[in-house]
Amino acid sequence: MPDLTSTQIQNPPEAIYIHIPFCTNKCFYCDFNSYVLKDQPVMDYLRALDHEMELTVQATPPGVIKTIFVGGGTPTVLNPQEMEYFLSSIRRHFPSLDSNIEFTMEANPGTTDLEKLSVMKAGGVNRVSFGVQAFQNELLSGIGRIHNTDDVYRSLDNAHKAGLHNLSIDLMFGLPNQTVEMLDQSVTRALELGLPHYSIYSLKVEENTLFHTLFQRNQLPLPNEEDELKMYLLLMERMKKSGYKQYEISNFAKPGFESLHNITYWRNENYYGLGAGAHGYVGHQRHMNIKGVNPYVEAAIKKLPRLEQYTVGQAEAMEDFVMVGLRMLDGIRDQDFTAQFGADLEIIFKRPLSKMVNSGLLERHADGGGYRLSDKGILFGNDVFGEFIGELTSKL
Repeated sequence: MPDLTSTQIQNPPEAIYIHIPFCTNKCFYCDFNSYVLKDQPVMDYLRALDHEMELTVQATPPGVIKTIFVGGGTPTVLNPQEMEYFLSSIRRHFPSLDSNIEFTMEANPGTTDLEKLSVMKAGGVNRVSFGVQAFQNELLSGIGRIHNTDDVYRSLDNAHKAGLHNLSIDLMFGLPNQTVEMLDQSVTRALELGLPHYSIYSLKVEENTLFHTLFQRNQLPLPNEEDELKMYLLLMERMKKSGYKQYEISNFAKPGFESLHNITYWRNENYYGLGAGAHGYVGHQRHMNIKGVNPYVEAAIKKLPRLEQYTVGQAEAMEDFVMVGLRMLDGIRDQDFTAQFGADLEIIFKRPLSKMVNSGLLERHADGGGYRLSDKGILFGNDVFGEFIGELTSKL
């Protein structure tokens, strides 16, 4: 565990992830570090988070911050007064913000009214990502969401009234009882909104969720693999026809509206991770914070609230560079790999690169300066990424 003497690193973080772990309820598919809001010590948590910010910038002074992402949980369950306190903490501890900063907050429809959105805008938030998931109320109730489609339109309208126009919504496919036609309807309604960004994810049945329990009992009516593939092909085609670039496996944007914060992750760059259960990556050190609300509060009042922290070795960092970089459809560049590691991508990963190119899942850039997923590879991304896991670290 590092002490709190200031540590200068070559590329100080320019991105911050902050975790607000409270939710109105727990969705049936969610395995995130989140807790139902009722009876939670919200202000104690926000004060502890304020102290973690203070200790963090003492330990590793930041660069000019270019992106902030507040996730959860549902950050917008904070009331306006709590939200104002929280946002003022960020401004106080991270005063050096880029003039073109991307400051995103996740929100659930139905947890944002005009007053709260106005507080968010005044506090510096300029991008909101709404967890919509579907436009059929029966699907929403079936996955444990508490909002309905009317809440979606009301929340988006209030965001625009508050002066927040850089908006994104999440959709999901592969949901229980969802058909290809239902996804098509959701995509139609989403595109009618004309938003600059959409994230569209497939359902993953994670352990320690209600859906996992039902799946184990064979009581979860999921679409078959053929229909799920049809859903993904459908959404890719429709987004492309509507002028959205698929810049990452699950993300689509109008030109210039890609999520800069997520690109920080996919480029394997430094970022602070603040809050209960948050992950961070600073100066070749990965950490995960203590998860529980009260344990986090108790720890953060005294010191950096680390559950674990370790140094990422060169081999692991190289594997991470390739695996997360290939999630972006622009792929990875030889020159970026050489600049970061002083090594040749072609030599270091000769075996998996050759295998994936020969199988048609990866292709060379037109200029020969790197690799990206092929059209086929986009559909089997996990198979591609898996080829690089342990390629170097298993030989150490």
